Amino acid sequence: MTTRAWWLVVLNILLPGSAQVLAGNRKLGRVGIVATFVLWILALVTLVLFLVARTLVYSIATNIVALTVVQVLLVFYFVLWLVLTVDTLRLARLVRVGPTARWLVAALAALVLVVLGSTANYGVVVAGSTRDAISAIFAGGQAAGAIDGRYNILLLGGDAGADRLGLRPDSISVVSVEESTGKATMIGIPRNLERVPFSEGSPLYEPFPDGYDCGDQCLISYLYTYGSEHPDLYPDAEAEGSNAGVEAMRDAVEGTLGITLQYYVLIDMQGFSDLIDALGGITIDVAEELPIGINGGPVVGTIEAGEQHMDGTTALWYARTRYNMTDYDRMVRQRAVQEAVLAQFEPSNVLTKFQAVAKAGSQVVKSDLPQAALGYFVDLASKTRALPIASVELIPANGVVVERPDFDAIHDLVAKSLAPTAEK
Repeated sequence: MTTRAWWLVVLNILLPGSAQVLAGNRKLGRVGIVATFVLWILALVTLVLFLVARTLVYSIATNIVALTVVQVLLVFYFVLWLVLTVDTLRLARLVRVGPTARWLVAALAALVLVVLGSTANYGVVVAGSTRDAISAIFAGGQAAGAIDGRYNILLLGGDAGADRLGLRPDSISVVSVEESTGKATMIGIPRNLERVPFSEGSPLYEPFPDGYDCGDQCLISYLYTYGSEHPDLYPDAEAEGSNAGVEAMRDAVEGTLGITLQYYVLIDMQGFSDLIDALGGITIDVAEELPIGINGGPVVGTIEAGEQHMDGTTALWYARTRYNMTDYDRMVRQRAVQEAVLAQFEPSNVLTKFQAVAKAGSQVVKSDLPQAALGYFVDLASKTRALPIASVELIPANGVVVERPDFDAIHDLVAKSLAPTAEK
């Protein structure tokens, strides 16, 4: 009976349902065997697709309906494993097994059940967190195609907070990704850039045909507030997963750079530190010791020179502090933080901290990237991470005068920076 018990338990582990076919309810056993084979086939098909059609796998993994189906299947399989394992122990007749082997047999069955149950539970939680995050962050519209072989995404870092009225973009940049290679270029735009032009198709062209001129210090960052105060200019924005403030910024950046922006991502900087903490922090090579504080106020700390692993609060200070420094110095640091965060989005890192990352992301990020296109962009992002990221900063050191910019020269600089890889 001891040998029989070991065989039944091991068979239940290797092929759930086989113990019932041999020594119990054959109908239940056949259900278990068929379900097991179906699971093996699904796993094999997923592996093959991942090797030959990775984008399709990513698309399924980011589809809300598919994620719900995965949750249901995981619950079904766990319940089935539980029923089969308990029934297998019944068939093993542990009371007739040797005293020592009795506990070992039961312990093996219980251990495997706990491992499978924990795995299934984790899968259910991850699928649910993914579904909730996708619903909270991304829009449900149609995907836009590449333009001149590139996807151009507007990144806005908002500075909303308890001590501020509304939101203003504290950080403005564009990530342009080459469709064929995944090679990315980040373009930094000063928030104090003035007199930005608009194309004739923009709702802002009529009030500002000669560029944004409001009378005094007409900074590009103010256009978010202007758009928010004039929602009638962009009546369809909310329905398309955006808002009038974002659309005003989109038109301003398109006019500034001379390119079309297919999508935007808006990040609340106040919650950005939570996302960094969820990722386990970021590592940045600090060029020189950096005082932390606000101009005119006391120094509240320092960030030492050299390679530093920063938590969210420190990284946010690093990206935002302007103590005895210019906005242009800060732009360079903001780009370093953005690149460091991107580097942290490794599959192994994200999976082990998935719940925290998903929760933080859903709280700080909004985008009009369509849910239907997420699989494609996840695949494209994996290529981007494997390549160095180029940077272009529209700052005085590169010949940009923020008070009276030469936008033709800026357009030429951007066009050269975004030329196809084969032409560089």
